Amino acid sequence: MKRYVLFFLLALSAFNLSAQVVIEAPEPYAQVIDSKGEVLELGTGGEFSGEAPVTVRLFANAEDVEGYSLVCTWEFLKEGEEEPYLIRYDKDVELEVRESGATIIQPKIVYTNRNNSDDILEYGDFEPFRIVLSESSLEAPNGFSPNGDGINDYYNVFNVKSIVSFSGAIYNRWGQQLYSWGIDGIGCEDCGWDGTYKGKDVRAGVYYVVINALGADGIKYEIRRDVNLLRGYTEESATP
Repeated sequence: MKRYVLFFLLALSAFNLSAQVVIEAPEPYAQVIDSKGEVLELGTGGEFSGEAPVTVRLFANAEDVEGYSLVCTWEFLKEGEEEPYLIRYDKDVELEVRESGATIIQPKIVYTNRNNSDDILEYGDFEPFRIVLSESSLEAPNGFSPNGDGINDYYNVFNVKSIVSFSGAIYNRWGQQLYSWGIDGIGCEDCGWDGTYKGKDVRAGVYYVVINALGADGIKYEIRRDVNLLRGYTEESATP
């Protein structure tokens, strides 16, 4: 009786090894978080266009299958190049993209039978993700009018695109620093220097700004210039 049972178990084991395992085709997707914190979800073949830097989250969306090893590969290439500049092998990946131009992200997912290395199921024909980041720009005004009329009440940079690092500071004529700000304080409304120091208004006059910034395209911005603080200036007073 034991021999029949042993034979039955061996036959069942052989059947299981030869049985075809059905694996549902994975559907990778991506999330792109821009510099303002907004999230855009992309399916394969999707494209994001915007300013640098952005955070990219990649999800293989592939199920684990008993008896099979799962390898997820993400290749990162600059558009027009054949060799990837980065390869990641995690199931889910998160990284920051800071360089301007087009970055191509190609997913590949492979299942391999742990008991039979010839049993391989490969998914590599996905359309790649495409992340396009603009060239950088940055300008600094030569004056502002913090008079509470809602127009030019704050001193800050403008025409900001794809800036990946930034530092700025305002000084008076004696070299005393009155205000400083970083990358989190640019590209927003009602932010920047409001013409005060330690909570009190400074006098109208000429001040000095020092700005150091770096664009996603490698351009360095080194701005040193006078800043005119105009307390009594309004749009109405400027009208002839």
